[in-house]
Amino acid sequence: MAFIEQYEVIWPALLVAVPLVGAMLAVLTARAARPVVFASIVLMAALSLAVVARLSHAGAYRVAIGGWDAPLGIAFAIDGLSAAFIVVTAIVMACVMLAGLPKFAPQLSAATLPPPVSSPAGAAERRRGRGSSREVDAAARLGARDERHGWIPFPALRAAGDDTNGGAEVGGAGSVATVAASNSETRAGYAFIPLALLLWAALNAVFLSGDLFNLYVALELLTLSAIALVAIEGKAAMIAAAIRYALFALFGSLAYLLGAAMLYAVYGTLDMSLLAEQITPDAMTIAAGALMTAGLAAKTALFPFHAWLPPAHSGAPAPASAMLSALVPKASFYIVVRIWFDVMPHEAGEIMPVIMGVLGSCAIVYGSVLAIRQERLKLVVAYSTVAQLGYLFLVFPLAGGGGDPQPWAAGAWTGGMFHAFSHALAKAAMFLCAGLFMEAVGHDRIAGLRGIARHLPMTAFAFALAAITLMGLPPSGGFTAKYLLLTASFAGGQIGWAVVMMIGGLLAAVYLFRPLTYTFAKEGMEAKELVTLPRARQLLPLILASLAIILGIASAAPYDFLQIGRPEAAEEGLD
Repeated sequence: MAFIEQYEVIWPALLVAVPLVGAMLAVLTARAARPVVFASIVLMAALSLAVVARLSHAGAYRVAIGGWDAPLGIAFAIDGLSAAFIVVTAIVMACVMLAGLPKFAPQLSAATLPPPVSSPAGAAERRRGRGSSREVDAAARLGARDERHGWIPFPALRAAGDDTNGGAEVGGAGSVATVAASNSETRAGYAFIPLALLLWAALNAVFLSGDLFNLYVALELLTLSAIALVAIEGKAAMIAAAIRYALFALFGSLAYLLGAAMLYAVYGTLDMSLLAEQITPDAMTIAAGALMTAGLAAKTALFPFHAWLPPAHSGAPAPASAMLSALVPKASFYIVVRIWFDVMPHEAGEIMPVIMGVLGSCAIVYGSVLAIRQERLKLVVAYSTVAQLGYLFLVFPLAGGGGDPQPWAAGAWTGGMFHAFSHALAKAAMFLCAGLFMEAVGHDRIAGLRGIARHLPMTAFAFALAAITLMGLPPSGGFTAKYLLLTASFAGGQIGWAVVMMIGGLLAAVYLFRPLTYTFAKEGMEAKELVTLPRARQLLPLILASLAIILGIASAAPYDFLQIGRPEAAEEGLD
């Protein structure tokens, strides 16, 4: 413990620096993709545990980067909430990146590459008619080289006959058309790991930053990485979805930045701790808070800003969908929580929390109804995200707005955070399960998944555990979250929000019961119709779904940890 406290300044900075360095290494050498991923996961796990140990022993603290404190420098603020998000992010990112390795970072060896063009074997191959020099030159322009050059920009390139990874032949049998057809796949393999690591770095920067402008920078890096992951496979539909996402994100960025500029014009600082000391409830301050909240709501996909989310999350590759749905919306929601509970708790008034609660309620009902109507599994899961995000915004009306101390506010605040964590774990597991079903069957049509649990029992069981969490059934973390929110609702006499939550739980049971019914049907497809998947790949979503259940069973420790450095408004409510 003495060692951890001695270097407490270093751990938060490394939580951002390690994935950034990993992303650069993954770009510089595609061969190091797998070692970079493994090393990043181990280092990030160790750093996350170090921060948790430091907080548990000595409480919340701030780190002035470079020794320059605010307002001149940048400060990281670490408390129970930020550390809990960092730990959940580390768990989800570790499982998702490992799940994406078989698809996006296939092994590359000398046997998978053709002989170099200038070698005798390459010349003999051309003389046998297995590839013209023009075809070889065209393939070379795509970026593949032989083993001796030590640089292979597109690690997904494969020799002919490797059907597992759908690779292209370079300099061997096949044509330029074959190589060009797999070009988008090779780009995806080259870009996925750097983008995922950049996303990880941006998420940690959001959870650690104590400055509104620094949050903006981290949020932009997060958004750019997320948009690129949506369009990573280069399909026309996904490029359109990424552009739509970018337009909503642009509106959100401009609104947030304008609100931050207004606060800086009035108070001369954007450090959240300094703002909390100086801020006054004037018209300019309230307008700035409203602008930033509107921009962040667009990035969180809160109703009615949700239109970009379903096509983006349902069409992206399963590992990308898992990151996008489980973690990316939580970052902007986290900033909203920080703004209103840490910086401007006395400026919320009575109207703002109600507006947030109404929009959250609309998201719960609207997203659930649309999820019920979908025929594709990934679309069901995507619209479920729209609905589940609505619960997060019920924290604001349940945490006050009446002007008097609200003793139930602590339960509402903690319940909202529990819901964010349990949803992150369960939704990541659900998208990974959907991806495995698609690999095995070749599609994600719900009616075509009949009886697949007999062939992929671990995946089906993981999907069922995740569904239990999203429905809010005991003993899951989702149940703990909704119990805390419902308790706060009844204690405060706000029965309307409780009714919305109960309706949302019933609707969740409806839209999740249908895929579960088909998945666990006694009769279904034959094993010969399916692609065999190793059990090791099925273990990852099962780990995530099980952790979502364990979060509810062993909820006392996370509950107590969240109280470290809890803002005063989370105890007494918003004014």
